[in-house]
Amino acid sequence: MTDAKSPSDATPEASVTLTGHACVQSYLKTLDNSPGVYRMLDAQQRVLYVGKARSLKKRVSNYANPNGHSPRIERMISETSSMMFLTTKTEAEALLLEQNLIKQLKPKFNVLLRDDKSFPNILVTSTHKFPQIKKHRGAKREKGDYYGPFASAGAVNRTLNQLQRAFLLRNCSDSDFETRSRPCLQYQIKRCSAPCVGKVSEVDYDKLVRDAQKFLSGRSTDMQETLAKQMQQASEDMEFERAAALRDRIRALTQVQTTQGINPQTVAEADIIALHLEHGQACVQVFFIRANQNWGNRDFYPKTANAAEPEILQAFMGQFYSDKEPPRQIILSHGIEDPDLMAEALGQKIGRKVEILVPQRGEKQELVTSALRNARESLARKMSESATQTKLLKGVAEAFDLPEPPKRIEVYDNSHIQGTNAVGGMIVAGEEGFLRNQYRKFNIKGEELVPGDDFGMMKEVLQRRFKRLQKEDPERKTDMWPDLLLIDGGAGQVSAVREIMREMDVEDIAMIGVAKGVDRDAGKEEFHRTGKRPFALRHNDPVLYFIQRLRDEAHRFAIGTHRAKRAKSQLKNPLDEVEGVGPKRKKALLLHFGSAKAVARANLNDLTSVEGVSEAMARVIYDHFHEKG
Repeated sequence: MTDAKSPSDATPEASVTLTGHACVQSYLKTLDNSPGVYRMLDAQQRVLYVGKARSLKKRVSNYANPNGHSPRIERMISETSSMMFLTTKTEAEALLLEQNLIKQLKPKFNVLLRDDKSFPNILVTSTHKFPQIKKHRGAKREKGDYYGPFASAGAVNRTLNQLQRAFLLRNCSDSDFETRSRPCLQYQIKRCSAPCVGKVSEVDYDKLVRDAQKFLSGRSTDMQETLAKQMQQASEDMEFERAAALRDRIRALTQVQTTQGINPQTVAEADIIALHLEHGQACVQVFFIRANQNWGNRDFYPKTANAAEPEILQAFMGQFYSDKEPPRQIILSHGIEDPDLMAEALGQKIGRKVEILVPQRGEKQELVTSALRNARESLARKMSESATQTKLLKGVAEAFDLPEPPKRIEVYDNSHIQGTNAVGGMIVAGEEGFLRNQYRKFNIKGEELVPGDDFGMMKEVLQRRFKRLQKEDPERKTDMWPDLLLIDGGAGQVSAVREIMREMDVEDIAMIGVAKGVDRDAGKEEFHRTGKRPFALRHNDPVLYFIQRLRDEAHRFAIGTHRAKRAKSQLKNPLDEVEGVGPKRKKALLLHFGSAKAVARANLNDLTSVEGVSEAMARVIYDHFHEKG
């Protein structure tokens, strides 16, 4: 990949003075027929559009022609004030680069995938003689076999729950496994075979692991037949307890398959991707088929930029698979612009062939029809919710004398217990409802704060939030700046927050204090604004309910964050604070002494008898606990 001419290299006088078709035309003489990626920028150097081309010269020449463009493309060209280019070796490489740049820069004329979370998998570990089965999300660094993706954590949890009933595999951590002296509750409720205390042999447990892996690989029918024969034999041998256990395993396997709904016979591994477009809004429904089983579905609502279906679907695929491993087949509801190129690019990424299909008949077409129906119904619900949300935001503007409906509302709340484990929470709401992927939590760091100083905590949260905004987006080009702040409190809190914002030179953002009435009852809230008298809304006003929901969501998020922090601090092991004691030494010490308290009471001779603990390390551990008293 090589860097091509930028606006400063190519016709600088034209890029400064020309716009629209004339600006695009000025770059033609500097380009050749190399493949690559181009960026179109406006007068403020904001990226309007990112695209790829088999031939940069031909693509730019097409934009330079004033005729034959859609209204969207014509508007984009008219705003173009400069261009940037990056050449690549192949068009497939250009496609991958294009999608990465779109995700990074979020140009307003590109189709954008706005909700792109990672998907969970099921992991069967391979680093222990008694493998663990668990949910995994993120980079696949841990050794073991991964099965997925699943559409949601809920889908994984339901499957794991039934798999534990069917195969009795442990889900405890290795450290818990090593320190157990008696079976845990999982064994009592028949979800684990208790290998930790020798209730099952290593050979028998290994067979359970292999059975689970067969099931997750799609070979469940043979397994159920085998279990049924074993149950029948156990019954004939009058081993009724074993027969009952086998019966429970068969029922659990059946339950897994029942809850998965669609289980195609002719599709072993595929993503079913269906697009429904209506009134300029789109819903993309993705079904995950693995091992001939349906592992859930997820809907997405990409920003369409008024593009056509082939462009929307191709852009979605490029961004969706930019950080995910594609399956062997991708089955689409509509054709895309460059299916062969997309298949080549995805195949290069993972080192094997990827097939892209648009089926016309058979089971694959039935799967697409089902996904399309889900997409259509999901979009209808989304549009209904958006209409309601738009009406509420308009009501907020009218109720609080705002110049226009807010597009981004930020609500802040703090949580602590007598000043300990203090956290701040920020929730965000806008035209699409709660924007949970933009929620933020703040661990209060101020060492000079008096415990329980809510004003001080709020000051720290706001300063960290807006100083970062000022650093990352000083000219407010993005949509990350709020139009309205909601503060939990009355006139005093609003005045304090106004002073904090004034110190940061951010005084143009509207803010409202929400204080409970004299009886502190929901429905009797008073609203406070700087320099104006407090007022209340009608008891049955939808805007009042909306504000209550925002405040309650902020409160819920802050309390949840605080509880998680408190739980983590309670689970913290004292050995974590000892310099030089890593995971291996900590495990050896716990296995030898049984607990961190016993380590703290141990003398030097006892400490040096632990494998991996030298005399010098024993002295460090001993001094750490005894200096603390």
